[in-house]
Amino acid sequence: MSESPTAGVDIARLSTEQDDFDARLDHLLAWEGVSDATIQQRVDEILAEVRARGDAALVEYSNRFDRLSVTSMAELTLGEPRLREAYEGLPAQQREALAAAAERIRVYHEHQKPASWQYTEADGTVLGQQVTPLDRAGIYVPGGKAAYPSSVLMNAIPAHVAGVREIVMVVPTPDGVLNELVLAAAYLAGVDHVFTLGGAQAVAALAYGTETVPRVDKIVGPGNIYVATAKRAVFGQVGIDMIAGPSEILVVSDGGTDPDWLAMDLFSQAEHDEDAQAILVSWDEAHLAAVEAAIVRLLPTLERAEIVRESLSRRGMLIRCRDRAEAATLINRIAPEHLELSVANPEGWLGDVRHAGAIFMGRYTAEALGDYCAGPNHVLPTSGTARFSSPLGVYDFQKRSSIIHCSAEGAGELGKIASTLARGESLTAHARSAEYRLKP
Repeated sequence: MSESPTAGVDIARLSTEQDDFDARLDHLLAWEGVSDATIQQRVDEILAEVRARGDAALVEYSNRFDRLSVTSMAELTLGEPRLREAYEGLPAQQREALAAAAERIRVYHEHQKPASWQYTEADGTVLGQQVTPLDRAGIYVPGGKAAYPSSVLMNAIPAHVAGVREIVMVVPTPDGVLNELVLAAAYLAGVDHVFTLGGAQAVAALAYGTETVPRVDKIVGPGNIYVATAKRAVFGQVGIDMIAGPSEILVVSDGGTDPDWLAMDLFSQAEHDEDAQAILVSWDEAHLAAVEAAIVRLLPTLERAEIVRESLSRRGMLIRCRDRAEAATLINRIAPEHLELSVANPEGWLGDVRHAGAIFMGRYTAEALGDYCAGPNHVLPTSGTARFSSPLGVYDFQKRSSIIHCSAEGAGELGKIASTLARGESLTAHARSAEYRLKP
């Protein structure tokens, strides 16, 4: 099977039976999240400037990069009255939808809350774990080709459920354009501070703090390559959630789902940006052809048709595999951000899926439902990192401290073990510290 350019939609058609399948798949999956030396150098300069000059640097960079004309941070700060005004000014249907989504997200994340625990050994020694929230979290909300009020909810609500005391949000406003839905979501989610900052300078402000922007303990939320590079650079100074790549979807279909549905599911991720990736896997050749025909027919009806066309041409794939088992192998090899199991018995597949950010089960579960209102978080590992990473959740806004409370008897027993091991490492102060507590 060869690549099939059709009606200007040059989406790759692959078959696992091709001799060069592995190489072509690897090529199309490849995404380098690390910026080049030029971007890295520019980001380093921005971080250093913000760290050294604080608010003055933020004002300067905002004017330059977001085409603003502000003179102070006061003009880049939004208070609670402005957020409330945005929320109350929404059309009733939008306000109700936002509130319904927020409640579903909250309820889901309430189930994630881990509890502190302890147990007591026979000699009275107590061991355990204490779970505590971060003091302050920073949320980066993109403000480029699309506005993402859903991202505000997905980042802020788990932080609230975790018990974070203070939430700081940054969102770029190119040309000074404010998105009312984003501001309304910040109000609904209980964000404490909102600054209209973007790019590496916003990450620097959250990581180091300025005269106006509070320093945070962790930065979460996706952004462009400058944001990702800055997050990588400040990691260690603060925590970060992940280095997010472009949006991805992998749909596995057994041929029983309406091709129009699947075409639109692929579009739903491709419309994010030109680097997004949409993949369909099936062992039904006629079904793949029907979905491709639906793509060609429906693409012109999209408002973001050119972005979708470019995304599908760059990184899209229609893959014919041999059977269900080979489809499962492809799932785990790709380790997708979003996995749609558009099959008759999705529950039967779960035991075979080891690597996926979120799994959408059955023909009626469109990935878009997870983006907005199903409840689980839509901040997910990308670029194959689902092999070792998980969705954003309550646990990302909490820390775990070990608890060790030795009884006199316990200190005596543990001290003997510790002394022996410490002397084996030639760390005699360690050994003597433990030995002082041994019973005579």
